[in-house]
Amino acid sequence: MLRSMPVRRLKRGFKLGLIKLLIGNKAAGVHLSYVGRGSAQDLCRRIADIGHTDVLVVTDKALKELGLAERALSGLVDAGVNLHWYAGVDPDPTFAHVIEGRQALRSAGCTAIVAVGGGSSMDAAKIIACTRSSDESPDQWVGLNKIPDDVLPIYAIPTTSGTGSEATMGAVIKDPEEQLKHIIVGDGLLPQAVALDPDLLLGLPAPVTAATGIDALTHGIEAYICIWDRGTRKENGRLAIQGVFRWLERAVNHPDDVDARQGMAVAAYHAGIAINQVGVGNVHAIAHQLGARYGIPHGQANAMALPHVLRACVAEAETALAELAVVTEVSDAASPAARAQAFVDAVTDLIAKVGIADTDARIQPADWPAIAHAAMDESDGYVSPRLLTKTEMMDTLERITAR
Repeated sequence: MLRSMPVRRLKRGFKLGLIKLLIGNKAAGVHLSYVGRGSAQDLCRRIADIGHTDVLVVTDKALKELGLAERALSGLVDAGVNLHWYAGVDPDPTFAHVIEGRQALRSAGCTAIVAVGGGSSMDAAKIIACTRSSDESPDQWVGLNKIPDDVLPIYAIPTTSGTGSEATMGAVIKDPEEQLKHIIVGDGLLPQAVALDPDLLLGLPAPVTAATGIDALTHGIEAYICIWDRGTRKENGRLAIQGVFRWLERAVNHPDDVDARQGMAVAAYHAGIAINQVGVGNVHAIAHQLGARYGIPHGQANAMALPHVLRACVAEAETALAELAVVTEVSDAASPAARAQAFVDAVTDLIAKVGIADTDARIQPADWPAIAHAAMDESDGYVSPRLLTKTEMMDTLERITAR
C-alpha cells in the first residue's frame, strides 16, 4: 500500500525510536579479527584450540572444486579437526539452502560453522547456525532478534571484499517465489572471529572485484551519511570509503597485488562494522529489489543506484558528503555544496573506471511501480538522510534501465 510522506516519516520515526529503546546508542558486539597473509591459518588454530573437533564448512561449489576452501582450512585438517561440507550455496541464498545446510549440520553433529566465500556463503552459514536445535521454518526469523537462542559459533573467511557480512549480525535471504530479499538480524549471527587473508583474494576476477568493492563503498557511505549517530559508524565508514578510493582501481587492474587485496579486505571489514551499527539505506532498498526480481548481482545493483540516490539527497547530506570529499582528497573547495557535489561526481567516476555499467537490460519498465513500492517500504525502516518519493524511485529506475 502506498503511504503518504507524513505517514512514512511517522513510521520511520517510530521504528527508530523502538530500535534505540531496544539496543541503545552504544554499539555492541565484540569479535576477533586476524589480518594479513596467513591469517586464515591463525583462525584455524584458534578454532582448534577452543576444542572444536567437528566443523561444518559452508561454501559454494566453485570454491570447493577449485580447492580454495580446503586451502583456507588446511590448518584445521593439520590440527585433526574433522571437516564436514555443505558446498551448495548459490548467489543470493534462499531458505532452501538453509534447510539443506541444516541436514548436513545435524547429520555430522558439528559444534561450529566456518563460512568460506563471499556474502552468500556467510549469510547462509549464519542462518544454518540457527538450526542446530530448532525445527522452526527459517522464514519465521525474518526481522530483528527473532532467531533461536541456540546458535552455533560462526567463523568467517571472506574470499571477496565487499559484503562485510564477516563483521555484521545480519543475513540476507532471498525468497524466489515472492521475489523479495529478507533480512534476519540477531546478536548470535555476529561471527566470533574472522580472517582477512589477502592470499585468498588473489586473482579474483575484475568484475567481481569491482562490484564487491562498490558494495563496500555503498556500505561506508550509507553509514556515514545516515541520521543515527551511533557508536563508531562515522569512523568505520570513513576508513571504508578512504580504503575503497585508495585500493579498488588497483585491485581491479592488478588482481595479484597483495597490498591492494589487503587494503580492500580491511575496507570492506570497516564497512561491515559501520552498517552493523546503523544499517544501510535507500541504495540497498533499491538494490535488494533488483537482486530478488532479476538476479542482478548485489554490488552491481548498488553501483547503478548509488549516484542517483546521492544526487537526490545531496542537500540533506551536504555536510557529511562535503566531509567525505575532504578525507578522500576529492575536493577542498570553500563551499560545502561544491565539495559535496564533487564527492558525488567522484563516486560516479570511480564506478565507471572499474567497469560497472550504469544500466541493465534485465530491468523491465512494467516492473518499475512494484519495485518502487517495495523499495519505499523497505527504506522506511532505514535511517537515510531523507525518504525518497515514488517519483524519485521511478526516476532512478528509469535511469538505470537499458533502452
